[in-house]
Amino acid sequence: MAPTRLVVLISGSGSNLQAIIDACERGEINGHIAAVISNKADAYGLERAKQAGIATKLLSHKDFDSREAYDAQLMNVIDSFMPNLVVLAGFMRILTPSLVQKYVGKMLNIHPSLLPKYQGLNTHQRAIDAKDDVHGVSVHFVTEELDGGPVILQAQIPVLKDDTAETLAKRVHEQEHIIYPLVVKWFSEQRLTMEADYAVLDEKQLPAHGAHYPQ
Repeated sequence: MAPTRLVVLISGSGSNLQAIIDACERGEINGHIAAVISNKADAYGLERAKQAGIATKLLSHKDFDSREAYDAQLMNVIDSFMPNLVVLAGFMRILTPSLVQKYVGKMLNIHPSLLPKYQGLNTHQRAIDAKDDVHGVSVHFVTEELDGGPVILQAQIPVLKDDTAETLAKRVHEQEHIIYPLVVKWFSEQRLTMEADYAVLDEKQLPAHGAHYPQ
């Protein structure tokens, strides 16, 4: 089975990127990261990539007049590294339909909520405000609907009485660093695909909310 070539898109610290780098180095993922692309020059994830000997590319959205122009160039940059899978790891941009369609079934995202709950931003505070008992994180295929693609895997954590958005976020991050590399591993082993509007793992259709970790 040929190793999977990954391209990872980031905008910030790159902690999920680091978790995937580590999983690749441990041999858990049948693949390697061909490049890390950021839209922000000060994204610490670029430094993480350089320390791991991974090619980096800065493509600032400020240099483009429109979202469409930016995404057209972003597709060119992604394609130059010939990836089998594109991984969004804190890439804080809404993607155009043309970009999403180009990589449909080959693009993953991680979102800090139990989708379909709390699409968009400020998910931890929204879970607290709603007095939820549980909160968590979801890995999903990317579609044109924001945070709306087929869910692959979720991890749940309890919401504690004294939780703040910050404490909740810290515990969610711990789960992110477990389940995102696991989903990339499944994809690299050709066990995971997207069919129509649902995810398929080991030739079995996953439920709408995906599988649950641990499993």
